Amino acid sequence: MNALLAAAADLLALAVLVFGVYFPRHHRRDLVAAFLGVNIGVLAVSTVLGAENVGAGLGLGLFGVLSIIRLRSDEIAQHEVAYYFAALALGLITGLGGLDVITGALMALIVAALWFADHPGLFKRYRHQIVRLDAAHTDETALRAHIERLLGGTVVNLSIKQVDLVNDSTLVEVRYLAPATTGAPADERVTAG
Repeated sequence: MNALLAAAADLLALAVLVFGVYFPRHHRRDLVAAFLGVNIGVLAVSTVLGAENVGAGLGLGLFGVLSIIRLRSDEIAQHEVAYYFAALALGLITGLGGLDVITGALMALIVAALWFADHPGLFKRYRHQIVRLDAAHTDETALRAHIERLLGGTVVNLSIKQVDLVNDSTLVEVRYLAPATTGAPADERVTAG
């Protein structure tokens, strides 16, 4: 009976995480299925392992298998990796630990941490963009000033990814502080002069 309550608590926490936090903020339908699949699969495996008398070697083997899973098909952002890990952790702690006060508190902590850390109001003026310029810039100080004029913000981190002297272009990854009145999206790709 405790395993059924743990599974129900896991599904409730996952529903809040995926349908209450992730999807309303990021709208990636394909990752909803991935988060649900990872969580339910890990919950099932960890419940079976927790119910059986297995050695530490099998448990370590499970973690080894989980660590080699790679997300190869599409590029995903770091915040999406955090949601994957949260879905995985929810399944593990409820599958192995059953349902008690500590497990419930840990589940609530995982959901609350992602709600807070991925909140659109947190650091809302900080932006990230990949910019391709139609000029080859080799002077980083001049490039920084040009990017600040172009984006209208203060560059806090600039990483030159590619300078093409033949085709006269520069690819730059920029993190910057936008002016307080801007309504620009947080992440986008820009092609500019």
